[in-house]
Amino acid sequence: MIIKNVKVYTEEKEFVEGEIVIREGKIEAAGPACLGADRAASEETVIDGEGCYAIPGLIDLHFHGCKGYDFCDGTKEAIEKIAEYEASVGVTAISPATMTLPVNELEDILSVAAQYKAEVNSKATGQNSGADLVGVNMEGPFISEEKKGAQDERNIISCDADVCQRFLDASEGLVKFVGIAPERNRDAAEFIRKMKGKVHISLAHTNADYDTAMAAFEAGADHAVHLYNAMPAFTHRKPGVVGAVSDSAHVNAEMICDGVHIHPSVVRAAFKMLGAERIVLISDSMRATGMPDGQYTLGGLDVNVADGRATLVSNGALAGSATNLMECMKTVVQKMGISLETAVACATANPAKCLGIHGEYGSLAPGKKGNVVLLDEELNLKAVVKDGVKIR
Repeated sequence: MIIKNVKVYTEEKEFVEGEIVIREGKIEAAGPACLGADRAASEETVIDGEGCYAIPGLIDLHFHGCKGYDFCDGTKEAIEKIAEYEASVGVTAISPATMTLPVNELEDILSVAAQYKAEVNSKATGQNSGADLVGVNMEGPFISEEKKGAQDERNIISCDADVCQRFLDASEGLVKFVGIAPERNRDAAEFIRKMKGKVHISLAHTNADYDTAMAAFEAGADHAVHLYNAMPAFTHRKPGVVGAVSDSAHVNAEMICDGVHIHPSVVRAAFKMLGAERIVLISDSMRATGMPDGQYTLGGLDVNVADGRATLVSNGALAGSATNLMECMKTVVQKMGISLETAVACATANPAKCLGIHGEYGSLAPGKKGNVVLLDEELNLKAVVKDGVKIR
């Protein structure tokens, strides 16, 4: 396949006029138009990008579901339908998040995910039109009651290395992040030191103060779940988790930029404070994404969705988002003042690096997966190529 007449997004985070050559599902070349000109006649598929931006397929490393399905439904059908929808909107790799559920249920969910991945991996190149399942982000159950958000506090437990290992074993290596609230357990630092070589430890749904959060990061935690949300406010005398993230250069931070969870000014401030290389755009989408307004569930709790805002029926707390990652990236650029070049990196290369898959995903470099998304000048989705096959 040759995708010609496009603005190719490079690893230097800039756009250059050119084309992309994909063979056997992998990118062979990307850049100036001369790269594939002599091959055009023999190619089965030539796509005229008509001047569109050509960017890597997006990677969402924290979301729950879409189109009426949730990852915690614990079925292969749910994962398949989620993967199909995500790919259709330009998100070609996914790391869905779990909710705070009983340990045995979580083990079953993770086991099903491992089985699904094994079955998909057995297919020939180009035979999987859904987003690749590249990880799992465990948002619970080691969180706090105070900042539980839309999580069910009946299932919250203290962080436990043995339980965590059960999750890793059940997922057969799919679990990439395990969230904890370090203030809830005085042995949190020991837990982090024991598990950090096996999985990324993130601070999630935590009421930790600055010192407690810093102690967790110094012990080896290296990730923050949806910065600003489900954590103490960032103030001039009590900087909390946000301040600790800022002062810990090895820590990456997720941000939900749907226009609901974080004010545009705070988004811009976070980019200035942390630097774009440490920020990962996520959607945190729930099963209502891609569906009409109405009542849905998240982690067993009832959620009302109206005008793009998802809230718990019980107390009105935000309950994830109803927006996919492509729309979040578009919002960051068009409503929050972040450049397209920066936003693309935060939705592609940055999550790929966090997940440890940057060798295959996250940029349009030779040898990487042939996952390409075409956007017009208004950032409307024009085409999606997955493993060298046009799926939209």
